[in-house]
Amino acid sequence: MAGQLSPEEKINLITRNLQEVLGEEKVKQVLQERELRVYWGTATTGKPHVAYFVPMSKIADFLKAGCEVTILFADLHAFLDNMKAPWELLELRVKYYEQIIKAMLESIGVPLDKLKFVKGTDFQLSREYTLDVYRLSSMVTEHDAKKAGAEVVKQVEHPLLSGLLYPGLQALDEEYLKVDAQFGGVDQRKIFTLAEKYLPSLGYAKRAHLMNPMVPGLTGAKMSSSEEESKIDLLDSKEDVKKKLKKAFCEPGNIQNNGVLSFVRYVLFPLHGDFCVKRDSKWGGDKVYSVFEEVEEDFAAEKIHPGDLKASVEVALNKLMEPIRKKFETPELRKLTNSAYPNPSKNKSGGKGAKAGGGGEDDELAPSRLDIRVGKVVSVEKHPDADSLFLEKIDVGEPEPRTVVSGLVAYVAQEDLQDRMVLVLCNLKPQKMRGIESQAMLLCSSIEGDPRRVEPLDPPEGSSTGERVFVEGYESGKPDDRLNPKKKVWEKLQVDLKVSDECVAQWKDKRLSTKLGQITCKTLKGGNIS
Repeated sequence: MAGQLSPEEKINLITRNLQEVLGEEKVKQVLQERELRVYWGTATTGKPHVAYFVPMSKIADFLKAGCEVTILFADLHAFLDNMKAPWELLELRVKYYEQIIKAMLESIGVPLDKLKFVKGTDFQLSREYTLDVYRLSSMVTEHDAKKAGAEVVKQVEHPLLSGLLYPGLQALDEEYLKVDAQFGGVDQRKIFTLAEKYLPSLGYAKRAHLMNPMVPGLTGAKMSSSEEESKIDLLDSKEDVKKKLKKAFCEPGNIQNNGVLSFVRYVLFPLHGDFCVKRDSKWGGDKVYSVFEEVEEDFAAEKIHPGDLKASVEVALNKLMEPIRKKFETPELRKLTNSAYPNPSKNKSGGKGAKAGGGGEDDELAPSRLDIRVGKVVSVEKHPDADSLFLEKIDVGEPEPRTVVSGLVAYVAQEDLQDRMVLVLCNLKPQKMRGIESQAMLLCSSIEGDPRRVEPLDPPEGSSTGERVFVEGYESGKPDDRLNPKKKVWEKLQVDLKVSDECVAQWKDKRLSTKLGQITCKTLKGGNIS
């Protein structure tokens, strides 16, 4: 295909979906004479996650455009970055990265024979490279080195000298890999500009730089290997993918910092050219989009429900991940995974700070930390700026009712909610939803894969507003004044909140109750509570 493309068509393929290109004229000039040589490097630190499909789909574009692509497994960089990869694990991490990256590329149909794979320490420990590190160190100021790595190298109060070396090594890699351009995320822009500034001082050519946008993670911030809640691991099970997507930030109508929508834009459309939103026939049935902007417009206009978008991305994501999971089922690769990423001991009994009676992680995540109360819905109305959100005023036994902004109850008739006794989680940090602060969470049962099947939980008959709800065996625990969102206490406990086949609310098979009896749900057996 590449041989049939004109230089203009190649540059369009190379630059599509990029956020920024430095040195585009140089790229055009090279393409008039020969194929472009590009490299993408990845530090072998934490396990790669699904956001790595973004650079993988871009590498597929480069190959379609005829580029000669090198993938660098930057093991030395992984060690220099505040020792994110211990020295004794470097070799194992490189082997893991090579296997998982190749599996990703195969899953999207990229031929591996057109790629060159290089390990950093294969050339970065040579005499010539080491001398160039010293030469560069004599030119780059501490201020410039620190500034260049600010968005890539882990920032700590007392930084190590190794972190200051990191940007310079990445600049030198361009020369030693003999490329015309380096490809990376826009978070590396300052390292790229340092390379452009200092490589000519060493007598080396200035390279072009191709930058991808940063894809938001599931929490709305950058997807990170070190933040479990922000990412979907490439080896996560289908059940884990479903759970994580269900909790992903995907506010109705909000197209900013929406990781689910960004995945459609930067991975699914470049790979497939279209995207199918799967819906029940009573809600209009499936709809296939051939242009991403139409997906974005319909989501912004709330014509696509977040639950339908998540369910559709879940199907597409599992299709990409399935061959990767299958490859890593072999005993050899399972052993490699466990060796490269050994599980640290979660509980060290008898250590400092251990609690009487066993304590540890189970006490830290006790369900008694949740302030769940019986409430009464005083009023219900639509959100003024979002058709799929509702505002409920709920009396929870305080002088003033709390305002709750909810999307789940869009599928519950307003008259069924008015004056209804419900369950409310009262110690989450308040957050604004489309401009209105939500001061609590209305707890409902919902069915995975069918976001429209929703029912509020029911307290026992005769319950009063403000009554405490507890989990069997945890009656004496005291709830937190406010759950710390950084600790993800609610998210970790919520995973085990379910409705049994007898329509009883449970946490790890222990019933939720008040002093008058158990919490129930009218019809949704097996539902998740959120």
